[in-house]
Amino acid sequence: MRWKNTVLAVLVAAVSAGLWATPATAASVMAAPVAASPMPASAMPASVMAEEGDVTWTVRTASNSLGADRSSYSYAINPGATVSDAMVVANRGTDALSLTVYAADGFTTGEGGLDLRNRDVAQTGIGVWATAPAASVTVAPGQTVDVPFTVAVPANATPGDYVGGIVTSLTRPDASQQVNVERRLGIRIKLRVGGALAPALAVSDLSVSYDGSWNPFAGGTATVSYTIRNTGNTTLSATQAASVAGPFGWWRSDAGDIAAPPELLPGESWPVTVPVADVPAALLLTGTATLTPLVVDPSGSRSMLEPVSADATAWAVPWLLLLLILVLIALVVLALRLRRRRRAREDARVAKAVQEALAAK
Repeated sequence: MRWKNTVLAVLVAAVSAGLWATPATAASVMAAPVAASPMPASAMPASVMAEEGDVTWTVRTASNSLGADRSSYSYAINPGATVSDAMVVANRGTDALSLTVYAADGFTTGEGGLDLRNRDVAQTGIGVWATAPAASVTVAPGQTVDVPFTVAVPANATPGDYVGGIVTSLTRPDASQQVNVERRLGIRIKLRVGGALAPALAVSDLSVSYDGSWNPFAGGTATVSYTIRNTGNTTLSATQAASVAGPFGWWRSDAGDIAAPPELLPGESWPVTVPVADVPAALLLTGTATLTPLVVDPSGSRSMLEPVSADATAWAVPWLLLLLILVLIALVVLALRLRRRRRAREDARVAKAVQEALAAK
């Protein structure tokens, strides 16, 4: 699921032992592009009715003074200000639908996509600031309804970027599985609260490990691991570079191209693990990670900041080579001792012969 997509389609199921349960777990997928072949309900775009899974409604942004044919909602609001907008809900089915309407905060998943927090989780941003006049809307078969909502930013809101969504939801029991299934369709909201912006990324928890080869003259693989942290108040991505260098920097191996992290919201983090191949076991290695932050504006434009970097060291001992060196040193020492002993015996033999010759005279 990528942020550039618009519609969130979520299936939520909660299992109970013989009793209907409230929704407790969620699996989310973004809407896929329109295709001629059938798609499951959770993968349908907003403009297409899903025949499977009883998802018979669609959502889209309203066309108004804020824009037409928008793929999502994007606002820049000062603290204390309010913006009003609407979402269009269309019932493509044959039965009337009563849908729950609510807002939720967004977050970056471990797979790098955007998801929305469940309703039973405390909301702190858009999930609190975006509200609809009613908690539900009824849509007759074949009809569309405009669902208005407002985004009211508190006067004491912290400047910066926020992401969330406005959601329509339908929960129905599934008797065959004895679960409640909640299906959600929503549209992303990107919000920038006016004020002083302080974009910043940090590299933390950097470590280096080394996995050498049995061949002392062949290189091994160094692994550089670190965490990217968005310590500022704007949405950020970054370009990445990692390298490993030997003592005193007399050689360096680069990791090559590294995939960009997802767009991280303020306060979020992203773990990175990068292998660097063909690294000689040079006793002491220094791993370095460098990030060039990319500021992501609500409009989608990006700008670069000054790079930030961190480094760490690790031992890379060529144990087999070290053992061979120790064996060689031991053989040299042994040879020198044997040579000294032979010389001492020869000197003793010569001295004895001289003494015996002198005595014979």
